[in-house]
Amino acid sequence: MTAPGPTAEKVTAQQPPWPDPDRLDKIRHALGERPPLIPPEETGELARRLAAVQRGEAVVLQGGDCAELFADATPPVVRRKLGQLRELSAAIRTGLGLPVVTMGRIAGQYAKPRSAPYEWLADGTRLPVYRGDAVNGAAADPDARIPDPDRLLTAYDRAAAVLSTMRNEQTAHDPAQRIFASHELLLLPYESPLIRPADGGRYASSLHFGWIGERTRDPQGPHIRLAASIRNPVGVKAGPSATPADLVEPARLLNPGRRPGRLTFIVRMGADRIDWLLPPLVEAVAETGIPVVWLSDPLHGNTIRSGSGHKTRSLRAILDEVAAFHRILRDRGQWPGGLHLEMTPEPVTECVARAADAGTAAFPRFRSPCDPRLNPEQAAETVHAFTSMLRAG
Repeated sequence: MTAPGPTAEKVTAQQPPWPDPDRLDKIRHALGERPPLIPPEETGELARRLAAVQRGEAVVLQGGDCAELFADATPPVVRRKLGQLRELSAAIRTGLGLPVVTMGRIAGQYAKPRSAPYEWLADGTRLPVYRGDAVNGAAADPDARIPDPDRLLTAYDRAAAVLSTMRNEQTAHDPAQRIFASHELLLLPYESPLIRPADGGRYASSLHFGWIGERTRDPQGPHIRLAASIRNPVGVKAGPSATPADLVEPARLLNPGRRPGRLTFIVRMGADRIDWLLPPLVEAVAETGIPVVWLSDPLHGNTIRSGSGHKTRSLRAILDEVAAFHRILRDRGQWPGGLHLEMTPEPVTECVARAADAGTAAFPRFRSPCDPRLNPEQAAETVHAFTSMLRAG
């Protein structure tokens, strides 16, 4: 069994209130006995490809579900997701003549941070929030919302099934166009036991690339410590509360060796704030000389409530944030490295064309268990707009 990682201590940052600590410990032990999901050489390959992005020689497309569902870990569903990623990556590659590093929010995106521990239903019932299938159920039922540590084992099994389909698909397509698996490094009892030795160090065997969210990027917190202890390429979300110090310190902690491809900052400011919030962050990181990849996550900062109470996002705001991200990075001599999108190949109705539409939108096909995703047409429009900006210089 692999010894628990540096995050074995009890923490509270976005960790579920597990009702049975003894059972949780047994699950951690069981995960530590399981084989790695990802071999270390594949994480090294991703780091080399991300180094090319940092040099301005390639582009990243990272995309997928807000929160994966256990029920979707089937070959037909996975193949549709991979097909969307391949199609969008091919559009970028054709438009720019550059390699594309493709990462899915897939094979492990089974947990979500939440802004509040409870939600209120229309009838006034208070329920614990849904935290992703690795924690509890999405059904509006008190029993379904109890955190269940056994779900961590199911998350491992479902991730293994998804990865098996991904490997079979890679064999059937161009191996050079590999799709890498990524998810948020959120659930410490899941991630820590799956850390394995590699090349004189350690790596997270649950994924190729993991990111730390806006709510867990405290430089002194356990999520940064976990990321600092592994050799995988890692990312950090930078939202509207981020200060220059909030990025500079993690950059020094996560990439002290200044390895190209090791560290990515994923920007999620909001279209109405990015113009004055992002420039000082880019300038402060550039002054350190630490190589980083910059990605735009134009969805998370643009979430609004519809008249019907649904969370939604405006495609217009998403495109505006992408344009501002591109302009700010270019003006400061940095490469706008790519996109991080919540999207689906399914014909959903979750995001609106303009914010003004949110008041009257009916959302007949809102299928996400959590946040709204771009449907295929909206994702393609976003990718086309970004590709056009890069091509124009």
